[in-house]
Amino acid sequence: MRKVTVRAPATSANLGPGFDCLGMALDLWNELTVERGKFGVTTTGEGAGELPDDAGNLVVTGVKAAFGEAGTALPGLRYTCRNMIPHGRGLGSSSAAIVSGLLAGAALAGIELTPGRLVALAADIEGHPDNVAAAVHGGCTIGVRDGGEWIIDSVSVPDDMRAVLYIPDHQANTHESRARLPDQISRSDAVFNIGRAAMLVNALSNNRLELLRHATQDRLHQPLRGQAFPAFKHIVRGAMVGGAHGAFLSGAGPAVLALTTGREVTVAYEMAEAARIAQAPGNTKILSVSPRGAHVVEQE
Repeated sequence: MRKVTVRAPATSANLGPGFDCLGMALDLWNELTVERGKFGVTTTGEGAGELPDDAGNLVVTGVKAAFGEAGTALPGLRYTCRNMIPHGRGLGSSSAAIVSGLLAGAALAGIELTPGRLVALAADIEGHPDNVAAAVHGGCTIGVRDGGEWIIDSVSVPDDMRAVLYIPDHQANTHESRARLPDQISRSDAVFNIGRAAMLVNALSNNRLELLRHATQDRLHQPLRGQAFPAFKHIVRGAMVGGAHGAFLSGAGPAVLALTTGREVTVAYEMAEAARIAQAPGNTKILSVSPRGAHVVEQE
């Protein structure tokens, strides 16, 4: 194969209490073309001028891992990235890069990666399965590690569910954000999050959306990450005033995501107005939950 083009979706991780375990694919896509030739990385759209144009780019990391899986030396390749997923906002841009690189690399190396193996390779690079599992499978997923094996399952969501996003103009560094979190938590906080995560999965699966205002609460990461983004709590409050079922920090932030089944325009307006008052410039997007994960678009 000489050339392959793949697409990978944006993802939102944690979904409130599901820290490093829950993820959801969104209908917003990065597209990657990899073709044989002199090495080079070109990025247009989101992240252009910011993302590495060398082997440090995560699409290259993904392709290299796929060729390693095939036991084949990495040839000279040219990478063209057309990105729609905002970079550094908590919407899974790094996972999209890793997964799209793995898919493209597998196609060029002449191997087929099962979804399970694709998630395992991507999670080993990313360090946790929440974003990558959703990027591979689409929809909403839950992932855990049992020994050395990643266990992934799907969580049903209502067909009419929408994600209303407020995406601040500023970026957040995921590693710095994670470094703020304590290594140990109290038993009461653990119980708090276990209950909310269980209720969240139940509410989505059984269309008990009135429970989401409780089920999206969290004590593991949002309070501390919110300290670095004071507008966060105001934007969440605006989403709920507008009619959202629940709202939370998307991934490590700073994007805020509200789950809705109607009133999306009102929710988006209230989130933007709350952000304006809190002096946190940005923009809103209304997206569907994508039932489809990363996939090959074209190959030659």
